Amino acid sequence: MEPPREATVPLTRRSLMDAAARFGWRRAYGTTTEVDALLTEQSETAYREAADHAALATAKNTDALAVQPGVLDARGRIFADVLYLEGVLTGARTRGLPSEVIERLEDVVDHGHELTVLLADAVRSTAAAHASSGN
Repeated sequence: MEPPREATVPLTRRSLMDAAARFGWRRAYGTTTEVDALLTEQSETAYREAADHAALATAKNTDALAVQPGVLDARGRIFADVLYLEGVLTGARTRGLPSEVIERLEDVVDHGHELTVLLADAVRSTAAAHASSGN
């Protein structure tokens, strides 16, 4: 008998699984009390980490080009997440989920696309500022 083979998950699939975990797909919460507790925990964690980010950014972001990589990375992650959420929205529509759920997902996807455009503009502005400074 052949030994069991180790399951390999392609990188793209792992990325989607990681994304799903970030959005709570590993576990669903059946009450608004549970959801509110999770949202509060996420917010508290983000705000705790934000203080560290601000201190590091203040030390590192000495000119426009220093800002660019972080903004570009954030745009890439957000864009990937928005595309993932478009798939969630498609699935919600296909399965006939409640209209309020679909409407909220539409709002999120629309806002996410707007955010990626704003972030792209911010990245462009870093290059323009660098070019206009004569560097």
